[in-house]
Amino acid sequence: MEPKKKISKKKAEYTPIETAVFSMDGKKVGTITLPESVFGTPWRSDLVHQVTTAMQANLRQNRAHTKDRSEVAGGGKKPWKQKGTGQARHGSSRSPLWRHGGTTFGPRSERNYSEKINRKMRTGALFSVLSKKAKDGEIILLDKFASGAPKTKEALGVLIALSKAADAATLSGKGRSVLVALTSYDQNAVKSFRNLQGIATEEVRGLNPVDVLTHKYLIIENPEAAFGLLLARAKSA
Repeated sequence: MEPKKKISKKKAEYTPIETAVFSMDGKKVGTITLPESVFGTPWRSDLVHQVTTAMQANLRQNRAHTKDRSEVAGGGKKPWKQKGTGQARHGSSRSPLWRHGGTTFGPRSERNYSEKINRKMRTGALFSVLSKKAKDGEIILLDKFASGAPKTKEALGVLIALSKAADAATLSGKGRSVLVALTSYDQNAVKSFRNLQGIATEEVRGLNPVDVLTHKYLIIENPEAAFGLLLARAKSA
């Protein structure tokens, strides 16, 4: 009998991805290489599914609530005496067997749907999603969003310019689905984008797999600082 050959499992080599960096008017101002530790993560559908479903479960609000026999009003008096009537014995008219009685095994507001997510799992799922976005060309880098005042028209102009520069026609159309990741909270940027349909803003430190997957395109503002925040997140996981 011939001995079994050992199958060597080699890690797939990471091909550096150079991505263009655009200005607000859509002009190319440089290129940057996406860090391997963040954007070189292999696609883990099992991990992404586990983390995203757990996050959605944590957001679930339990409002459904039914009353059991002890919570339904009335029914304190015994319907009839225990013996001698020829009928089955009953202690309360609010029994689940009776009309207008309590509910057996109904939904209760005390039920907890939350699930625990480890930090390493959450970070791994996020990097897996970001890596897939990068390979699919759905990540657009913006040099800086600078606005002296909240202006929706200016934000829309940035999206139109980026859609032409990055060859992403659906970036500025009616069916757009874009997540803008800011390196820090910018009130002017948030107010400028929030009136546009299909646009959401989030800080880089608050990115999560659910939000990134929900939107087709991801615009990262100030990529050097943003990548630094993501790398710090990888070290803390």
